[in-house]
Amino acid sequence: MKQHRLAAAVALVSLVLAGCDSQTSVELKTPAQKASYGIGLNMGKSLAQEGMDDLDSKAVAQGIEDAVGKKEQKLKDDELVEAFAALQKRAEERMAKMSEESAAAGKKFLEDNAKKAGVTTTASGLQYEVVKKADGAQPKPTDVVTVHYTGTLTNGTVFDSSVERGSPIDLPVSGVIPGWVEGLQLMHVGEKYKLYIPSELAYGAQSPSPAIPANSVLVFDLELLAIKDPAKQDATAK
Repeated sequence: MKQHRLAAAVALVSLVLAGCDSQTSVELKTPAQKASYGIGLNMGKSLAQEGMDDLDSKAVAQGIEDAVGKKEQKLKDDELVEAFAALQKRAEERMAKMSEESAAAGKKFLEDNAKKAGVTTTASGLQYEVVKKADGAQPKPTDVVTVHYTGTLTNGTVFDSSVERGSPIDLPVSGVIPGWVEGLQLMHVGEKYKLYIPSELAYGAQSPSPAIPANSVLVFDLELLAIKDPAKQDATAK
């Protein structure tokens, strides 16, 4: 199945590569042309992230040309299967190495961060700083809360932010990653925390997005704006 997905990805990229010798020969005027470029751009990024950034664009274009022109293929099926398997193995090895490096870097970051003034480490390994104190109520696991947040990697790269979108979100306390479940219940309404979440309390090795490498420590600037009134929630549901 992975081999078929790789083959499909290569084919999509080649739709952009085939028939053009340089960027100057590509026109991006019509919706179809723009969409074609978008497909190639997205798939190219995906392949590069999987460690397949050294594909031969001329060979890719030749494969598409032979298929569309119904010419005899230049490689036998078993040769192609072997080639795809080799690429897949290399990509998996690369991702495993990156995952190990990310885990080691995250461990070192948390060890150093724990020594900073104002940082508290809980029994689970969650670290937090109280940026702004308040005397509001504390949410329970069954509550729905309204929050503003910005999520970054340890290098400061933003991967998600309700602040940048300009709109806070409502979410169930027990329906988020473990680091948030614990962190939210430490907070009082009106407070701002900075959470440093170990990968095992976030997404671990199963990244939900290319923007978050596997085994990443996540940093959140989190503001607890309100605890939703259950009665109003029930009324809205009806």
